Amino acid sequence: MIQLLTPTHWKDYELIDCGDFEKLERFGNLILIRPEPQAVWNKGLSEAEWQKLHHIKFKGRSATSGEWVKKNNNLPDRWNIEYQNKDVKIGLRMALTSFKHVGMFPEQAVNWDYISQNVKKFKTAQPKVLNLFAYTGGASLIAKAAGADTTHVDSIKQVVTWGNENMELSGLKDIRWVVEDALKFVKREVKRGKTYNGIILDPPAYGHGPNGEKWKLEDSLNEMMHDVVKLLDPEEHFLILNTYSLGFSSVIVQNLIQSAYPKVQNLEIGELYLQATAGSKLPLGVFGKFYKHR
Repeated sequence: MIQLLTPTHWKDYELIDCGDFEKLERFGNLILIRPEPQAVWNKGLSEAEWQKLHHIKFKGRSATSGEWVKKNNNLPDRWNIEYQNKDVKIGLRMALTSFKHVGMFPEQAVNWDYISQNVKKFKTAQPKVLNLFAYTGGASLIAKAAGADTTHVDSIKQVVTWGNENMELSGLKDIRWVVEDALKFVKREVKRGKTYNGIILDPPAYGHGPNGEKWKLEDSLNEMMHDVVKLLDPEEHFLILNTYSLGFSSVIVQNLIQSAYPKVQNLEIGELYLQATAGSKLPLGVFGKFYKHR
């Protein structure tokens, strides 16, 4: 069965409305308008309501950059929010970046809940969790807060630094930060005979390593999966594969996982979405995940 999952524990985030290639979102007390290529339908609320509600709007200059237009110049460029489920609580710093991101993907809270639930259920005293393509570290913080020995890998130094700030904001310590190409890191860990109880992959459609390594999802993901499963602790583990790529199907993710790891147990596949208060559902990627407990 293909699942449709949306976060249920957010208090500091709300998708108010989406449509006409935009989304109206609340992060804490600030309401933003950002581009959204998937929102091809009409808005639920009127244009007048959008203009009245929002505080800051992103205006794109090119496909990869733009600027934020504030209604009031006193509005901050940086602010903090929190996420809490029944297991853990973390803090996250939001920031207005030149490429429309703010430092967090709210639909990933579905995966965060899966991480904390599994880490808490493991019999291993301090399970090891590896977060690849880890961005600003939401999943790393959740794993650490749940009690895991956590390694965070991303190729961009600035977002790893951002993740470190999020760790301090969350009152956590001792996450292992690695600035490296994810595929290279995995191959080296396989050679070293390392194992992890939890592995999280949230690869981009396109990307570059710190030394110019090229990543293209459809070209590299199969190789990555076959290497990553060699790092799974055979007795007790979970793995999450999340992809945000237009046209990528959860059935593709299912085939990738079953091909790389034929003995997979408790496999779930599906699509993540955000439920807009105004009524529509915004699809935001597909996932495959599985676990094995002792």
